[in-house]
Amino acid sequence: MILRHAFIPLDNARLAHLCGSLDCHLRDIESAFDVTITRRNESFRIEGGKAQAERAVALLQSLYDRAQRPLADDAFQLSLVEAAYDSAGRAIPQAPLAAAGGPAPEVVPAESRSALRTRRADLAGRTPNQHLYLANIQSHDITFGIGPAGTGKTFLAVACAIDALERSSVQRIVLTRPAVEAGERLGFLPGDLAQKVDPYLRPLYDALYDLMGTDKVTRAFEKGIIEVAPLAFMRGRTLNNAFVILDEAQNTTPEQMKMFLTRIGFGSKCVVTGDVSQIDLPRGQMSGLIDAERVLRRVRGVATTRFSSADVVRHPLVARIVDAYEASRADTV
Repeated sequence: MILRHAFIPLDNARLAHLCGSLDCHLRDIESAFDVTITRRNESFRIEGGKAQAERAVALLQSLYDRAQRPLADDAFQLSLVEAAYDSAGRAIPQAPLAAAGGPAPEVVPAESRSALRTRRADLAGRTPNQHLYLANIQSHDITFGIGPAGTGKTFLAVACAIDALERSSVQRIVLTRPAVEAGERLGFLPGDLAQKVDPYLRPLYDALYDLMGTDKVTRAFEKGIIEVAPLAFMRGRTLNNAFVILDEAQNTTPEQMKMFLTRIGFGSKCVVTGDVSQIDLPRGQMSGLIDAERVLRRVRGVATTRFSSADVVRHPLVARIVDAYEASRADTV
């Protein structure tokens, strides 16, 4: 199918911002929707499948409307991700951003998607799986978010924790993760307990600072409203009225995972995130995340959201890297 589109009234500055340096934005849109885009001044010719071409035209118009100034890379990439789905949250047929294989993600109706109270007023799920993840967190006491890097597992979990704190649904936030190096031996780390654990929890800190602001996070730590605890120190505790996040859970053992999940008390929510393709445990050691997903599959009150490369909201190359490693792993099995 061939579609033609012209931007009226013509604004050369907007047109330049839309196309990007050396038409890099147009090339990214071509790659995302499997279409061919050619242009002559303000006139565009889009060639490809009907659904992909129509969605590409709609995205071009949307970006043109917002291009009073140069388009930020992150905003442009998020627009690509969102445009890969129709208004009902279904992936466009044959679009490369759609998940390959497996069942289609459950669609969460738009009217049931609630806004999160954070410093980022525009924060929301970008893909059907992200919307499902947020809905699962709100409706279940324990939620697993499993998938590759860049799918928003940790960031959205922290956003939900801040939202629960702002709504007084919980009294504190507890952040934890196993202290396992990614294939390196870092040796002895100086400082007190928090300083030893800080390097491992940096992604959680970054999300907190982004969503709450540095000053507010600092005050929350001073008052004990936000707590950082290494996983090994969770044994024997009962966490009531808390929002607990276990990050990098693929590096827990089954025993550690069971210990952690049984810490949950009344009025608490727990989110467990991890990427089972990046396990740093000793060879032959079962991952507690993989084991928990199997054991708790039919336990009421526990939900699992599985992400794929279609949910990656970082640089588009990240999604292609994830797909390449998955394909390589499948070939070697």
